[in-house]
Amino acid sequence: MFFLTPVLVAVACILIVWIFKNADGSIKKRKGEATAGAEAHPWVDEDLKDNTDLHQVGEDADEWQESEENVEHIPFSHTRYPEMEMVKRSQEFYELLNKRRSVRFISNEQVPMEVIDNIIKTAGTAPSGAHTEPWTFVVVKDPDMKHKIREIIEEEEEINYMKRMGRQWVSDVKKLRTNWIKEYLDTAPVLILIFKQVHGFAANGQRKVHYYNEISVSLACGVLLAALQNAGLVTVTTTPLNCGPRLRVLLGRPANEKLLILLPVGYPSKEATVPDLKRKPLDQIMVTV
Repeated sequence: MFFLTPVLVAVACILIVWIFKNADGSIKKRKGEATAGAEAHPWVDEDLKDNTDLHQVGEDADEWQESEENVEHIPFSHTRYPEMEMVKRSQEFYELLNKRRSVRFISNEQVPMEVIDNIIKTAGTAPSGAHTEPWTFVVVKDPDMKHKIREIIEEEEEINYMKRMGRQWVSDVKKLRTNWIKEYLDTAPVLILIFKQVHGFAANGQRKVHYYNEISVSLACGVLLAALQNAGLVTVTTTPLNCGPRLRVLLGRPANEKLLILLPVGYPSKEATVPDLKRKPLDQIMVTV
């Protein structure tokens, strides 16, 4: 038995060393995979992620507002059109929106504020998760503020084009003739910055869950784009990469709001051009089962 003890000790030592080496290798491998993932997607912007946490209420129950369960239900008022009128209205609406283009050359001619008010109200009719309406529309008209926004965006966009976006993305947008210079941020009479509220606050100060906040705000943005087209205005949909935190501070928005989209809004300039792009036909975007 005494002769076996040193052997057992040696075997045990070898096993311990082997276990630690494998554990260390696994950790390094996981770190390598994480780094590789970050390098593969260097353009990922934390503000653009939907961080709805469906389990957050249970984690901090005392901080969250209880759900409102008793809401009166009323009769639904509906206008039904004859079939021929339905076809006509749907065709006319399609033709109106089919003329919508992303316009980067925007006139400095002023836009009636009542029109902007109506467009924002229209965007606010969009559906949202549990009717939380998790959106904030910041309308910027002040020239100095617009220029500060431009300075922040151009500073970050130059880095995006040179480093973050990667060769493929930069190549894909060449046909749009766009770069990090954003003159329209100064010339457009109105900038609309749409923030998603990752959570809200009840009247008593308790936090309120905003379910599917990014999807909800994205739906509102779609309605807003349609309303702009209906009013005869143009815009270009922009997602200022890695600019959200600085713009949030500049505009005095709270920490629970994250920038989703920025829209320069106005009339097209006389020299405005757009790329001659074609949209997919119906048989490539619709499947009927």
